[in-house]
Amino acid sequence: MKIAIHHRPGSFSDRWIAYCEQQNIPFKVVNAFDSNIIEQVKDCDVFMWHHHHGQFKDVLTAKRILFALEHAGVKVFPDFKTAWHFDDKVAQKYLLEAIDAPLVPSYVFYDKEEALQWANTTSYPKVFKLKGGAGSANVKLVKTYKEAKRLINKAFGKGFAQYDRFGAFKERLRKVKEGKAGLLEILKGIGRLFITTEFAKQQAPEKGYVYFQDFIENDGFDIRATVMNNRAIAFKRLTRGNDFRASGSGDVIFEYENIDKDYINLAFSIAKKLNSQSVAMDFVKSKTGEIKLIEISYGFTADGYEEAFAGYWDSKINWHEEQFNPQEWLIYNLTHG
Repeated sequence: MKIAIHHRPGSFSDRWIAYCEQQNIPFKVVNAFDSNIIEQVKDCDVFMWHHHHGQFKDVLTAKRILFALEHAGVKVFPDFKTAWHFDDKVAQKYLLEAIDAPLVPSYVFYDKEEALQWANTTSYPKVFKLKGGAGSANVKLVKTYKEAKRLINKAFGKGFAQYDRFGAFKERLRKVKEGKAGLLEILKGIGRLFITTEFAKQQAPEKGYVYFQDFIENDGFDIRATVMNNRAIAFKRLTRGNDFRASGSGDVIFEYENIDKDYINLAFSIAKKLNSQSVAMDFVKSKTGEIKLIEISYGFTADGYEEAFAGYWDSKINWHEEQFNPQEWLIYNLTHG
């Protein structure tokens, strides 16, 4: 079996290539942006591409190429069921409601007047999100109807830029204050106040819809659980100081023995319904003890998270304490499935 890998330094492909070399698995590195990419992979059984939501060319074409090859009988990662909803929280709302997952109550509107009527009668706080973005980007806590109205008007007016300059600057300040970054981050942030990212320049503003979720009061953390085939990992992410957001905070606790097994059971149940090759799920537990799912992704952070990969749960919730490489699992599952 031969594998074609689209390589992007710093992505899963680094470990895929190393693993193939170590195990003498036939592979070749291809450029998915070449016009003849389909021809390039015709002698391969598998095509793997860790595409990224922040790379414009990836966003533009990755799913088209992957799903076209899958349609033709090539095994791909990520496949359709794994990634059609990637970086699209609105698509995830429909999917997770369809499979009866315990999604945080979510609301999407495509009509300004309907959105305003809802906002005028709903309770607060609510969480506003754009459909794309990771690490808590494009996420705001809305405390009043006045705030919701302003966001709704903007959503059905000029829209939202893909890059929140002031939000990103505040995040840089936070990291410097907490000793997680140097003053260079402040200088970069000041520059970004005037010059946006290349990705934001290429992407059109988000407009024509508005998306909210209920705010789930909790104890200041969420649980990120990732399932690949019949194995799961999980860790705790603490919220930022004086903030409700945990994703992207950088405050992570790797203590598997303190993870409530209800999270693991639920993660396996959802992954089975999704029939996904890989799914990372963000859970939060309410003050009343209910576990709710916030959102999902096919990808996950690996570098710097070695402690998270020092063991795993199997589908029977048995713990296996052994170091592993999650990217190797993905290749093994494709070549032995």
